[in-house]
Amino acid sequence: MAGFVTVLLCSNLIGPAKICAIELPVALPLIGSLLVFGAGNLFFPISYIFGDILTEVYGYAQARKVIWAGFAAMIFATCMSQIVIHMPGHSAEPFNATLQPALEVVFGSTWRIVIASMVAFWAGDFVNAYVLARVKVWTQGRHLWFRTISSTILGQGVDSLIFYPIAFYGTWSNEGLISVILFNFVFKVLVEVVMTPGTYFIVGRLKQLENEDHFDTETDFSPFSISDK
Repeated sequence: MAGFVTVLLCSNLIGPAKICAIELPVALPLIGSLLVFGAGNLFFPISYIFGDILTEVYGYAQARKVIWAGFAAMIFATCMSQIVIHMPGHSAEPFNATLQPALEVVFGSTWRIVIASMVAFWAGDFVNAYVLARVKVWTQGRHLWFRTISSTILGQGVDSLIFYPIAFYGTWSNEGLISVILFNFVFKVLVEVVMTPGTYFIVGRLKQLENEDHFDTETDFSPFSISDK
């Protein structure tokens, strides 16, 4: 839970402050020769790996608690940043003159982006956990790689399709919006694929150490349930 929330907060607070651009030697279909993405996307997919491990080992109900913990942490961080930004600075402290504009740039995201981030995270992570839990029962615990990748495809797909249109539709061109959605979706799924061996190792060790390998055969899959089952 600590790792999940840490990655989530860092990706949403640090990452959006910087937009990266990488020139490709060749143009890609729908994306072009210039990759443009938020720096937070370099690390945000790690939160899905944490989610996969939690759901695979401990079950959907426990992952649900962690998702809500992450959601609450995002709300707290947003409220804290807004309070800090809007508190009056000490006029006799010269450093405040340069610090205040920097805080506003880094932590002063518009409410449109904040809402998009929260809704996309909430929906995408619950889709990811639900799909992984269901597919685990369907495959009888076999083919972990298939569960993690398929759940990430659907979860990250939902996340990208919610976040970017809510946050940037009307301010970006439609072509640019589609290009960023496609690139970030593909990149996030590729991170999951590359990290699959590590996921196998961690899941295997946890199952052995915890003597736990939960199957969600009688689980209440409502995201609003407080049940442990």
